[in-house]
Amino acid sequence: MVKRRVHVAAAAIISSDGQKALIARRPSNVDHGGLWEFPGGKLAPYETGLEGLKRELHEELGVEIRRAQPLIRVHHEYPDKHILLDVWQVHEFSGEPFGREGQAVRWVPLDELVNYPFPAANLPILQAVMLPTEYLITAEEQDEAVFDAHLERALVEDRVRLVQLRAKSLDEAAYLARAERALALCRRHGARLLLNAEPELLDKVDADGIHLTSERLMNLERRPIAENKWLAASTHDRKQLGQAARIGCDFVTLSPLRTTPSHPEVAPMGWHDFQQLVERAAMPVFALGGMTRFDANHARAVGAQGIASIRDFWKAPVA
Repeated sequence: MVKRRVHVAAAAIISSDGQKALIARRPSNVDHGGLWEFPGGKLAPYETGLEGLKRELHEELGVEIRRAQPLIRVHHEYPDKHILLDVWQVHEFSGEPFGREGQAVRWVPLDELVNYPFPAANLPILQAVMLPTEYLITAEEQDEAVFDAHLERALVEDRVRLVQLRAKSLDEAAYLARAERALALCRRHGARLLLNAEPELLDKVDADGIHLTSERLMNLERRPIAENKWLAASTHDRKQLGQAARIGCDFVTLSPLRTTPSHPEVAPMGWHDFQQLVERAAMPVFALGGMTRFDANHARAVGAQGIASIRDFWKAPVA
């Protein structure tokens, strides 16, 4: 049986304070009736994603999009159809949203979205909405005071809100001590901390999740941590992206996009190949490898969640 292909535009409409998202309840007489969703609808054959979304939001909610940016594209297989969700994050709009078709609409704090039932195709959108666009990977500092100063500067001055603690040169005791201090700094500044370490270390440090190396990723048969923690992974090709999806990773980094000083022998994939891989990733993807914050908009335009970097964030505090 040839499945129907349905192209849908959807909106992650975020409140001006960045703390809430607008969701709508599906009517009881349609597929997945009674579940909540990010508002939007099917595209006409002649429409682009943004054009269709502007029309749908006007018809459904009575609002006009002023500024929007690609967030994520989600391919999802149902028994009878293939859905492509073309999701845009709406940063500015005019009008007061209400259910023009009688549907319930609600502003929900981002950290409470997981309490609402959504169709399966919407689940990657939940992850993308809750993630920032910048992911700091810490450098291999040996001096603990220097490490703490660099991290605090990134949290305060750059307002980094997602951190991966990478310190391969430390033994477990030293890594745990650094993790405890890093976690305290992240908690103080409203950031999440993921440990680049064995998943079992979450039993010793109550961080926000684990970032798997590609080697750890490929050796797993199932998700190694609880659902209420973030699980991320380093990926470099389609096979690793597929494995990340199978074990239930919440997001990944994909690299190297450009040649990097740390791995000059590895051929970069470039934006075209990166976009092709991201299109079918089934989860948010951070571009990694020679990335700076100046690349963030380009990364978003080709489907990435944002950029991950060490050097662009890991700088000495200004004296």
